[in-house]
Amino acid sequence: MQIKHLALVAILITPLAGCLDNDVQRAGAGAVAGAVVMEVAGGSLLTGAVIGAGAGALCDDLGVCN
Repeated sequence: MQIKHLALVAILITPLAGCLDNDVQRAGAGAVAGAVVMEVAGGSLLTGAVIGAGAGALCDDLGVCN
């Protein structure tokens, strides 16, 4: 059941990354998304937020959300 929730959150949040203008906005959205995913998965919100912020800040540089 949790896998379905994680997949749904990822599918709903990923397109938003392309709507953001700079790395700071993408990092903020990534932090929120990471915290939400970790809440659903039962993990640490802080860890999820840090990982999500890093992923959000780097997604444009890696060509994922451009």
